Parts: sequence; structure tokens; C-alpha cells
Amino acid sequence: MIEHLPSWIYLTFLLTTIITLVFFYYSNGKPKRLMGILVVWGIVQSLLAYHEFYRVTDTIPPRFALVMVPVFATTIYGLFRKQRRWVYANRNLVASTFLHTIRIHVEIVLLYLYLHHTIPDLMTFEGYNFDILAGITAPIMGILFLKKKLSKKALLVWNVIGLLLICCIFLIATLSAELPFQQLAFDQPNRGITYFPFILLPGLVAPIVLYTHLTDILKLRHEIMASKNVG
Repeated sequence: MIEHLPSWIYLTFLLTTIITLVFFYYSNGKPKRLMGILVVWGIVQSLLAYHEFYRVTDTIPPRFALVMVPVFATTIYGLFRKQRRWVYANRNLVASTFLHTIRIHVEIVLLYLYLHHTIPDLMTFEGYNFDILAGITAPIMGILFLKKKLSKKALLVWNVIGLLLICCIFLIATLSAELPFQQLAFDQPNRGITYFPFILLPGLVAPIVLYTHLTDILKLRHEIMASKNVG
């Protein structure tokens, strides 16, 4: 546990994780098997973080690879042709757009982790993390798209911008972490995410956000191209 960190921050992040899973569930046609896998994965990572497994940072390869390698492999697998067809058939673009509202809560949590000296200011909206903009605009985009006052092209552009924002903070977070290739924030490195429950940010929440952006972009592009061919 992080010393003196308010209990409501832990509760906020846990609730944010649950909300992320719920939005993901409803935006993908209620895939029970996939949700079961995600829940089990989250529990495993939580147990490891709770027992301070990821607090050891001087191993080769880094223990944190047990979080990132499976996440990257699964994300790439989810972009294969068969999985893309599944997304095209099941994705609810309104629900998947609203999913990104959780980024507001994530940014609040990150701010408090910074104030408690466990992540650098670079990772907050006071530094170079502008990801909160995607969270603030997500409900607006979702409502406009639901009411058919927003085109698919506009939603596509918004998703591309949102993807760039999360990629930017992911790069900052990685280069600020206490890993062999650390390049940033040596005075106050990114160690907060190695604690429970914040391990679920790189281990579950951020990958879901990233994957949702990627697949929404693919689905929107597919539908825009299909409408052109019909026309």
C-alpha cells in the first residue's frame, strides 16, 4: 500500500476498473468467455502486486514484462482478420465511445499518485498527459453519435486523436518506470503502478482503452469504405 494515500483513491480506481469492464462487455456483444479471461487476468495481476512482486525492479528480464508482454501479444492477436470480423459484427460504437469517459477518473488517480510521490508530474495533466481531453469529450461524442448528429468520419478522427493521446502517455509512463531503459523522471520515477490496485492500469484498463480505439478505427474505416463502394 502507498503510505498516506486516501482510501477513496483506491476505491475510485477499483470502481473505474469495474466500469471499464462493464463498458467493454456491453460494447462487444456481451462476450462472457472473454470477460471471464479478463477478470481472471486482473485477479492474478492484483495478487502479484499485492504481494509486492512488481516492487522488485532489478531483475533481468524485468518482472514487469509479465504485465506488458501478454498485453501486447493479446492486443496484436485481437487485430487479426478473424478477430476484426468479430469486432465488425459485435461492436457497439456508442458504448465503446462512452467507455473512454473512465479516463477522467484515471487522471484524477494519477494526480494523487503524483502528489504522494509515486509517479512523476509528466504523467499527469499538470505535465504532458493530455489524455483527460479524450475522457471529457467522450460523452459528448457518444451522445452526438447516438443522436446521429456526428458522422462516422468525425468519430474516426476523434478516435485517432484519442489513440495518439494514450500512446503518448504510455510512452512517458514506460520511459519513467524503474526499468533498465528508463530515460525520464529519475528524481521521482513511475513506481505507483507497481502497487495494488494500480497495476490494473497498465495490466487491464489502458490495454482495453487502446484496443477499443484501434478496433473502433478499423470498424469505422471498414464501414466508411463499404458505404463508398455501395454508393
